[in-house]
Amino acid sequence: MLNSITIAIRTLFFLIFITGVFYPIVVTGFSERLFPFQSGGSLIRSNEKELLGSELLAQKFTKDEYFWPRPSAADFATVASGASNHSVTNASFKAKVEERKNYLLKKHPDQTSVPPDLLFASGSGLDPHISPASAYFQVQRVATARRLNSDQILELKKLLEQSTEKPSFGFIGEKRINVLRLNLNLNSKFGR
Repeated sequence: MLNSITIAIRTLFFLIFITGVFYPIVVTGFSERLFPFQSGGSLIRSNEKELLGSELLAQKFTKDEYFWPRPSAADFATVASGASNHSVTNASFKAKVEERKNYLLKKHPDQTSVPPDLLFASGSGLDPHISPASAYFQVQRVATARRLNSDQILELKKLLEQSTEKPSFGFIGEKRINVLRLNLNLNSKFGR
């Protein structure tokens, strides 16, 4: 009886070491060597090494000279990220979506309808991407705020094309644009 208890305790400590110490160290070591950018949180830094954000998390852009991300039910807070969990029949949810729609149409008088991803938050509330339609929806506002001429607006549209990511592996998901990367490229091309 004592021998089987000793074996069980040794097995427990062996498994704790393997799964709680050895395996995490090995996996972390391999990921840092093979995928240093991704294992570090996909952090984007300026030339001066200032942290600008992560390409995996949405940033709260509100100025007219920048492209805006999807709305966030958690106001872009990473700790309390998540969806509102309201159904489409919920009165307060309907009112919130209508409020977003009216605000976006007011800020974009050249548009008549709003792309759905600018009206509805993602499940996490931190989706860093918008659809190409949402980016093109915002072109005139960004161009006006930056005082771009017609040739520069064409360059801006080319920038959107260059920033469009294809579906993963060619068939998973939709075309998308990373808002943080787009806004950084916008600053590079047209200044702040």
